[in-house]
Amino acid sequence: MELRLAENIARFRKSRGYMGYIPKKKAVTPYEERYKIEEYYWGTMPGEMCLELLRRCYPTRPLRLLEVGCGEGKDAVFFARNGYQVTAFDVTESGIEKAKRLADIHQVEVNFFRADLHDYRLDEEFDVIYSSGVFHHILRKLRREILENYIAHTAPGGMHAINVFVEKPFIPVPPDSDGGENWVSGELFTYYRDWLLEECRETVFDCRSGRIGHKHCMDTVFARKLPENGGKENGGF
Repeated sequence: MELRLAENIARFRKSRGYMGYIPKKKAVTPYEERYKIEEYYWGTMPGEMCLELLRRCYPTRPLRLLEVGCGEGKDAVFFARNGYQVTAFDVTESGIEKAKRLADIHQVEVNFFRADLHDYRLDEEFDVIYSSGVFHHILRKLRREILENYIAHTAPGGMHAINVFVEKPFIPVPPDSDGGENWVSGELFTYYRDWLLEECRETVFDCRSGRIGHKHCMDTVFARKLPENGGKENGGF
């Protein structure tokens, strides 16, 4: 308990007065403005990765799911509509406001809150941790610390479904780049060497975010945290 308190105090000082949560006036991403339009910047339909995760971890019992970097909430709301107990955070105030509205429209409950992933650390377990198109915002020097925190707070039998943008010399910087740091090809997979890698893949795809056509390269992992005896606990979800 004393060690945890000391860690939190140190993080509080380092984060200039907010322990993961950030003041309303602190704008740290161009998406703060992009999400202020009435329509949903990314639309309201869930991504294909959500459907893949649903097939792999269907909630036959209550599963606690965390979405890191939920944007305007479309994926978090999809998971809630399909029976997950969802917690989701994003750095943008405008995104969280729209996410809450979307949850209200679909009459589902999601624990949305605003936080900066550089400062926010987990102190409770989740069965599933999901993040799409976000981890390139993590500073290279913090990647290991943050991933190890997420891994440590994943329940046995739990799953991570994560993708990251990957650097490729044949793909130019996209026109709506948000200034993140792309990962090296295969880098994400190395953090899960002690987990069961159900699938890891690299794809190049077309994108029209910002209404301008461009390409991305992305690494995706579906990794499961098996208990040390190799079995499946927590109902084998």
